[in-house]
Amino acid sequence: MAPSGEWSPDDAQVLDQVIGSGRPQSVGSFRFWFSDQRWEWSDEVAAMHGYAPGSVEPTTDLLLRHKHPEDRAQVATSLDRAVRNGEPFCSRHRILDIDGVEHHVIVVGDHMVDENLSVIGTSGYYIDVTDTLAAHRQETLDDTLPELYQARAVIEQAKGALMLVYGINAEQAFRVLTWRSQETNMKLRALARDLVEEVAAMGGATVELRTAFDHLLLTVHQRQSRR
Repeated sequence: MAPSGEWSPDDAQVLDQVIGSGRPQSVGSFRFWFSDQRWEWSDEVAAMHGYAPGSVEPTTDLLLRHKHPEDRAQVATSLDRAVRNGEPFCSRHRILDIDGVEHHVIVVGDHMVDENLSVIGTSGYYIDVTDTLAAHRQETLDDTLPELYQARAVIEQAKGALMLVYGINAEQAFRVLTWRSQETNMKLRALARDLVEEVAAMGGATVELRTAFDHLLLTVHQRQSRR
């Protein structure tokens, strides 16, 4: 364990054992082109929907059929707004895989641009935040990573921001922060600090705030290269 709650390779190795190595299986990527509403999804996103890699071509109709009936209209509206206004596709909703198993997912999106920097679509990640940690894995997390799990004040603030924006619980918020820390190779505490600082400077209505926050979550690590 690194001192003062800092992220270290040893911490990453422990987290590999607890919530998966490299890119966690509960996170997958996607791309969506506005012009022809064409989708690409990673094997992880296919698996969230119950499909083997490469076994099905994702389409808007297919994705909407997998949305929970109570969430389908909201997702359809978000997609329509993305195509009409050139906005990133961002949402928190439930999906039902081919076996009818319910998954709670957050879709974090950002603009996708061409070589002329014209917006042509949206790309980002599906994050499955369904509470799937078994009891013994939760005990391992509590026992092995007390400082990271309980967190410093800045990590708690970042978790609180995620909980507010996405409507998720503290454990799920910590998993999202952990994912971004591993994905960007940035110390968890530094990531949380920069996220909190940037959030403090943000404003606007709910839709604008959500879009800005998704962009921030995917790009906050780039601040390190500017220092």
